[in-house]
Amino acid sequence: MNIIIQSSLNTLSKSKILLSMLSNDQLANVSISPYYSCIGSHIRHILDFYDCILSGLESANVDLTDRERDVRMHEDCIYANDNVVRIMNQLELLNIDNFKSKLSVSDDLGLGKVEIEYSLGAVLAQANSHAIHHYAIINYILDRLEIKIEDEAFGYNPTTPRPEINLS
Repeated sequence: MNIIIQSSLNTLSKSKILLSMLSNDQLANVSISPYYSCIGSHIRHILDFYDCILSGLESANVDLTDRERDVRMHEDCIYANDNVVRIMNQLELLNIDNFKSKLSVSDDLGLGKVEIEYSLGAVLAQANSHAIHHYAIINYILDRLEIKIEDEAFGYNPTTPRPEINLS
């Protein structure tokens, strides 16, 4: 299996673990400042990014601004988990021979929508990094809600130096 797919599956599996330990109320909690977003909205956003990629493969046109924004994922751990599994299954079916194929990717970088040429491998690598970035935000929310996740790497990009903390 391609390392990019394996990395995405590894990253997305963390969503499954997280969703299995949360209640629907915790998933939907919007009480944490400064953004008042919920864990579910970040999970949904991660999956929307992958959905945009997967739905654009046949036409070779990926529009990262054309997101579903299914708010049910903000509120229902089982539904959100089912969607994580769905994305993971679709990733496993990708033909790794196509990873260098070119895609036209549309996104809004803050000054309007632009089209950028990517390879499939590059946009999937970006999706993985994007997911890890949102896990960092989720980790902040978890901390404020006093929920502990056992995965010490959750929300850390593999290249990010982590401080040694001595609690003794």
